[in-house]
Parts: sequence; C-alpha cells; structure tokens
Amino acid sequence: MHIFEILIVAGIALAIFGPKTLQSLARSAGKTTGEVKNAKDKFMSHVPADDISKLHQTLNKVPTNPAQAVQMLMTPAEKKETASETRSGAAASTEAKVAPGKEN
Repeated sequence: MHIFEILIVAGIALAIFGPKTLQSLARSAGKTTGEVKNAKDKFMSHVPADDISKLHQTLNKVPTNPAQAVQMLMTPAEKKETASETRSGAAASTEAKVAPGKEN
C-alpha cells in the first residue's frame, strides 16, 4: 500500500468510528498483538527444536490443493507399478541370457 491509500483508509475509519472508538480499537489491537507474541514465545521455549522441525517436515507433506492431493495419491501406485515392471523385466532378461537347451 502506498502512503496515500493508508491515509484514505485511516480517514474513512476515523469518520466511521470516531476518535475515541478508533483509539480504543488501536489499543486493543496492540494488546492482542503483544499477547499473541508472548504466547508464541512461551510455546517456543517449551517445545524442543527437533519437534518443531519434524512438524515442519510433516506439514510440508500435506497437500494444499486438489492437484497435489491427486498427485500424492497416484504416486505410490505408480511406484509400485514401475517396481513390478522393473522386476519382471529383469527376470525376462535373465531368462534370455541362458542359452536354449542349457540349464543352470
């Protein structure tokens, strides 16, 4: 936002709420912000950093849109299909290496 836009919004808020109410709202918002910061600091001091990093890694795996969810659901099946194709292909190539009429 540019400074001019901020001044316009502040002027409209002042006209709607009045100076006393606007001052009270600003004070309440400041107190709430301070309380949230204190709660966050208290939480961070009680939770070990390892737990936070594990939680962060877990949250990164959660899909945030339908396309990611579908991709996440399809990926394990594709890996299984690829692995089974690779195994069957390896068995076929082993059989092809044995000369006809000769057994191991």
